[in-house]
Amino acid sequence: MTTAYITHRDCALHDMGPHHPECPDRLAAIQDRLIASGLDAYLQHHDAPAADIDMLARAHSPEYLRQIFDAVPGSGIVHLDPDTAMCPNSLRAALRAAGAGVHATDLVMSGAAVNAFCAVRPPGHHAEYARAMGFCFFNNVVVAARHALEKHGLERVAIIDFDVHHGNGTENIVAHDNRILMVSIFQHPFYPYSGAEPLADNLCNVPLPAGTRGDGFREAVTTKWLPRLDAFAPQMIFISAGFDAHYEDDMASLGLVEADYAWVSTELMKIAKKHGKGRIVSMLEGGYALSALGRSAVEHIRALAEL
Repeated sequence: MTTAYITHRDCALHDMGPHHPECPDRLAAIQDRLIASGLDAYLQHHDAPAADIDMLARAHSPEYLRQIFDAVPGSGIVHLDPDTAMCPNSLRAALRAAGAGVHATDLVMSGAAVNAFCAVRPPGHHAEYARAMGFCFFNNVVVAARHALEKHGLERVAIIDFDVHHGNGTENIVAHDNRILMVSIFQHPFYPYSGAEPLADNLCNVPLPAGTRGDGFREAVTTKWLPRLDAFAPQMIFISAGFDAHYEDDMASLGLVEADYAWVSTELMKIAKKHGKGRIVSMLEGGYALSALGRSAVEHIRALAEL
């Protein structure tokens, strides 16, 4: 059994306009680096299916889903907020992105794959129960995590978010759902200017000041995340894998490098093996410096594949 790599060509069709940082080239940067590294040949490749309404309704209100489906323009671009826009193909991409996490969960739960990485866009962790924001339409990681709970009967899952931006949407949806422990690290104060005070006891938020480098990141993971995760004993781990805390990414001001992403991935693998039969589904979130994104994602995937 190997690590599954799940993506879909529709994810490259979502286009929010010239010079928008959340661009189709992000997926190409990861794929190109995978091929150049030789790692691509060791992965189990899958096309992402489209999520259906029932899957999306595990994370979003019916009214919100109707709004998103109705917002798709016939041509051009329509803005849902200053940062988040839809083109005619955006819904197709968003459905594939959410469906990837569901498919990954099914593969891992069935034993067809040890773990999985979903190279998809648009990202999801800023999408709230009833609001699109921060480049996000559907909260992909919550859709996947709730699928594991409700379709596969798990009792405890963890969501880990190491994107440089606080996953406000994930927190908004899973707060007080004690089947889910969310642990996150993010630059603060910084967009979306939330997370310093967790909304519920099932959230472990670790704000980091601008300029924090790998040693500070690793100390926070070791002292704050890992004890909470070990005590919670998750039966499966879901990762919001944002790589925009890399020092080359000028969207933020943290200072991680590829080795930090490999290290945290390995630490999460240990927790997954101890409590959850090694089950991990990781989903791409941020990362906008294309070379750094490709290098960091590949080291994350290499750690998952133990290669």
